[in-house]
Amino acid sequence: MRTTRRNTLRRGCVGALLAAVTLLTSAGAAVADDDPADDTSASASPADGESSGPTEAGTTFRTATAMRQDQTATAEASTGDYLYWAFPADSGQRPTVRAKVNLPKSDARHGASTWQVDVYDGLRRRQSCMYGHQTRIAAPEAGTVELSCVLRTVRAWSEPWASDPLPGTYYVRLTVVDLADEDLGLPVTVETEVTSADQGGAHDVDGSLAEPLVPGVSVASAQGAAAPAGSEPEDGWSSGWWTSRWLWTVGGGVLAALAAVFGHSLTRGRGRPSHVPSGHAGL
Repeated sequence: MRTTRRNTLRRGCVGALLAAVTLLTSAGAAVADDDPADDTSASASPADGESSGPTEAGTTFRTATAMRQDQTATAEASTGDYLYWAFPADSGQRPTVRAKVNLPKSDARHGASTWQVDVYDGLRRRQSCMYGHQTRIAAPEAGTVELSCVLRTVRAWSEPWASDPLPGTYYVRLTVVDLADEDLGLPVTVETEVTSADQGGAHDVDGSLAEPLVPGVSVASAQGAAAPAGSEPEDGWSSGWWTSRWLWTVGGGVLAALAAVFGHSLTRGRGRPSHVPSGHAGL
């Protein structure tokens, strides 16, 4: 009878362990499926007007044109202008900036030109690119030049002396850094796009900023004006306390408890034999 109960308990513990493992696997798959970078169906067929971006660019940090991620911003400018856009990035995101410059006709140019895209955070600290083509040379006969910059993953918090990317506004600056003097002022058209890949809990940290680094929002609020469009993500800033690590922490605790119960059931012994009276159990 006792043996039957022990076997039943063991089977129950094993079943619970398998169920917990299945739950953790399903949760991890669900988190991976929520990655916007992998959702090709959503990006392939956006709603009408959803991906239409601004059609101009600012010329300084203060006048940077706000845009959202997954939008394509366009602008007409003159060769030699500094062009600025601003976009929001939240913790856990790894933004990728892409820029395409449609150059003047080759017979109007006097040589090659070098173009560069830079990204700055809300404190106007220049952010390094993990990889991409941040600077490129356009040959005299080239019709376009394409640049890209993949930033480091945005962290919810970092040390004051560090230059880690933090939640808030980021600035894109596009300009030509080398060309023939005769080509200054020639008309160009540019396209800029920002996308992000969600990195999940792998880059989570213990801590968060009191406020995202979004310059101008507090001033606008004090003046009773609305914050500029694109100054924050469409679904708002993350609170900083919830991360996918909670799933693994809770799941690990459940697995540890079940493993303890299962181990106890294996090591506690068979107990008093049924044919030995209770008064002789210690003999």
